[in-house]
Amino acid sequence: MPSYKFQKTDSSSAIPSPSLKTLDDMDSDHPSSDQHLHLHDLRALKVLGKGAMGTVFLVHDRLADEHASSPFALKVVEKASFVSKHDAERRARWEIQVLSRLSLPEPHPFLPNILGSFESDQFLGWAVPYCPGGDLNVLRYRQFDRVFSPAVIRFYLAEIVCALDHLHAMGIVYRDLKPENVLIQQSGHVTLTDFDLSRSLIRRAVKDVVAHEKPPVVRQNHRRYLSRWIMASPNVKDGLRKAKSARVSPVSRRKPSFTNGERSNSFVGTEEYVSPEVVRGEGHEFAVDWWALGILTYEMLYGTTPFKGKNRKETFRNVLVKAPELIGKRSDLTDLIERLLHKDPTRRLGYVRGACEIKEHAFFHGVKWDLLTDVTRPPFLTSREETEWTEKLTPGGVDIMEYFHRQRSPPSSPSTSFSWQNNDTSLTEF
Repeated sequence: MPSYKFQKTDSSSAIPSPSLKTLDDMDSDHPSSDQHLHLHDLRALKVLGKGAMGTVFLVHDRLADEHASSPFALKVVEKASFVSKHDAERRARWEIQVLSRLSLPEPHPFLPNILGSFESDQFLGWAVPYCPGGDLNVLRYRQFDRVFSPAVIRFYLAEIVCALDHLHAMGIVYRDLKPENVLIQQSGHVTLTDFDLSRSLIRRAVKDVVAHEKPPVVRQNHRRYLSRWIMASPNVKDGLRKAKSARVSPVSRRKPSFTNGERSNSFVGTEEYVSPEVVRGEGHEFAVDWWALGILTYEMLYGTTPFKGKNRKETFRNVLVKAPELIGKRSDLTDLIERLLHKDPTRRLGYVRGACEIKEHAFFHGVKWDLLTDVTRPPFLTSREETEWTEKLTPGGVDIMEYFHRQRSPPSSPSTSFSWQNNDTSLTEF
């Protein structure tokens, strides 16, 4: 069996081939940064998900620790798929580069840090910490009425806003915000995932921009119960009330001046989350992420997206001309949604001063932005069943190369002995 060096990645340049540079030291429970691993030494415990850009495995290094308590997620892409999928190789390598940049100088609490990457003639892969809580979409479907209360929405939005703020400060527009890409860490806090559609842009020079705030720092010796600040509105009783589920039927703007590199013209993103400027093909920049945040907020509150039609054409028409149906009594939350979903990106909340505008909105009144990671009681914590993964695994694991070989085999071949994760807790992609 050929060997595969599992190495750190250099964020300062594009991913070279075939070898990769290294990152900072990893967690003691994760592969050691100075240790060269072979793919066949990685114990694949189960498949977490399979998407257009590869397969995600739950893995740990058998050589580092046979009984490791913290497995990691390994995304593996077969290079043979690059031939049939336009631009797939560039996207895979770009995701590794973005993850590497996010890991330096120190990881952001709501963004993933890359643990390492490997490359061979057949495969390209990279590892990030495992999030046992699944994604925000799975979590929403577990709720009785499949919606979140305003208090819970406030908690998750605050962390997502901080993550997007950090990305934008680095000159990266995310372009793929959706519930499936918001993962729940074991701590109950969020982390964004899937950066293959992201893009590096030049930030606009804007007057009176508030200085970028530093990401919140986890304080080991400063544990305080802050949920009332993060989750509750000024009226605590109202803030903790569940939102009612609702069925929503599916159904000249000023062009800003941009310089080269400040705007992208590519058409990307999930259909129901695509912004009007992307549909119109006018080019777009960081404001597309704030539009997606508005769609996400709407879906968390009502259980559906605001512009979904019977087909793509109707969905895009709704995005361009239809106003979001805001059911129920007007509130700070519905006002936030309305301002994030402004059709004109130059009038959209967040366009002028970025995340600072959103943080100042009345819906977030009382949120202690620099203490988000100090919240020790998030709305939902990972269950014991989800974290005790060792009891449900095939002894010895399964060889990753053998898995891909069997995927290419005729249907009559024996099925793989992987333990597939239940749909309620699976990660579609990371």
